Amino acid sequence: MTLARFLSEPADVFGRVARNGNVLRLELAWAGSNLGSRASAVGVAVYAYQANGIAAVGVVAAVRLAFAALAAPWLAVFADRRPRRQVLMVSDLLRCVLFAAIAAAVVVDAASLLVYALAVGAAVAEPVFRSAQAAFTPSLVSTPEELTAANVVASTVESIGLFAGPALGGLLLVVAGTATVFAASTFVLLVSVVLVAAIDVPGLPRADDARPESSTFLAGWRAIASNRSLRIVVGLFSIQTLVAGMLNVLVVVIAIELLGLGKAGVGWLDGTVGIGATAGVLVVAAVTGRGGLAKPFALGLVLWGLPLVLIAVWPQTVAAFALMALLGVGNTLVDVAGVTLMQRGADDDVIGRVFGAFESLALVAMGAGSLLAPLLVSLLGTRGAVLVAGSILPLALVPLWRPLLVVDTLAAAPQGRIDLLRSIPIFAPLALPELERLAQAARELRIAGGSSVFEEGEAGDRFFAIAEGRAAVESRGARLRELGAGDFFGEIALLRDVPRTATVRALTALRLVALERPMFLETVTGHAASAEAAGSIVAARLRSPVGN
Repeated sequence: MTLARFLSEPADVFGRVARNGNVLRLELAWAGSNLGSRASAVGVAVYAYQANGIAAVGVVAAVRLAFAALAAPWLAVFADRRPRRQVLMVSDLLRCVLFAAIAAAVVVDAASLLVYALAVGAAVAEPVFRSAQAAFTPSLVSTPEELTAANVVASTVESIGLFAGPALGGLLLVVAGTATVFAASTFVLLVSVVLVAAIDVPGLPRADDARPESSTFLAGWRAIASNRSLRIVVGLFSIQTLVAGMLNVLVVVIAIELLGLGKAGVGWLDGTVGIGATAGVLVVAAVTGRGGLAKPFALGLVLWGLPLVLIAVWPQTVAAFALMALLGVGNTLVDVAGVTLMQRGADDDVIGRVFGAFESLALVAMGAGSLLAPLLVSLLGTRGAVLVAGSILPLALVPLWRPLLVVDTLAAAPQGRIDLLRSIPIFAPLALPELERLAQAARELRIAGGSSVFEEGEAGDRFFAIAEGRAAVESRGARLRELGAGDFFGEIALLRDVPRTATVRALTALRLVALERPMFLETVTGHAASAEAAGSIVAARLRSPVGN
């Protein structure tokens, strides 16, 4: 790849997002939501320190993390049972109300317990935004490349928020005080609400049957457990968050003890990860735009481990900063490739709950990592602890390398087949991952000119779409109409459970895309908009002298 092409990849990625108004509004809304949450976290920490001392900072942070982890999979149910645009707005609005209440409580010098309770509520309302966003994005895009681009931008926004949010919070604390931090957070979240409201796709989930709430809550966990691709990606992703939790602690001893940079060095070193993650969009845009996502995901995991191993072996200041920046690049790779693989692997009716389960798992893993790191330092010393932390992901990847490569194969489907299915009104409402799975399950058939695809009166076992060629619909020896590329037939017998109502004969050599009855029915009946479109088509064809 030439340097010019390497540098142009990010422009292509951001250009895809900019050209899709709905995705652009969603990404800008995510920027506001993320910025408000990061800035408010600084406000909560400083308030706790001023009100109750350093111990309160840790306790409040731990309680917020614990409640968010417990609530995430429960609240993610709404991302699959309610319009996703609505879920995003409610998450933002709840935090607006809570942050405004915190600002008022700080101004009137209310009891600190009230402020802490409101802060915990805001933390609980946050993860469902990310779950709903991840579930909503596939329905706003039309190609796998556009989905990856949306996730590159989302990861970039998150990386920028890692330092922009705290920077905004810190600046406001110095200039205007604690209450202003929460007032500003309220404002940017309101902007996020307006942007989400402007998205003109409601994000309706698939039809869901009325199961007990406990069963519904467990659907995300069951989807991960029953889907090998999701198990592999979520498992490795969760291990990465475990190492991230360890790094939150280890960065302190790396800066102070290994590199001798003092307390200020902690912030410098940690900030380098954020800068690397932001700059990493150049690498991510290049490698994720050139085929599969499994290898970029694996590369990101290695970059999350190898730099720490090298720092432990060779604790040299300049090298350490370069290696932490490289780790930041790995973080962006893992986020973009991992999230995209999960979106493409999860069914649309449970995707919100899959991400809710993952959010919970990630928060627990990060907390566990934060607890594990001090124990390793006490047992193995600083270098030993950093070496172990850096070795975890590369070692976990060794037995899962080949299965991970298979994940790409399972997610891939020919773009021409996807485009053909999307052009059919029955499948047009489906999100991209559903179309990919449908296209992957479909089979191509070739029919010689003059041969019949099926005869009137036969049992219906497949749905057909014409990729190339022409065919005639006949009934009782009379030709009713002709079909060409992009036309489809065979749905009446499947949806009404009746014999074929007409014969379809090839006028020229035909290349067909065929869907087996179970897959067709499961897809159509499981998606309200598809079922409505199919019903209208069947009714119209039965009213006319044309059937199939």
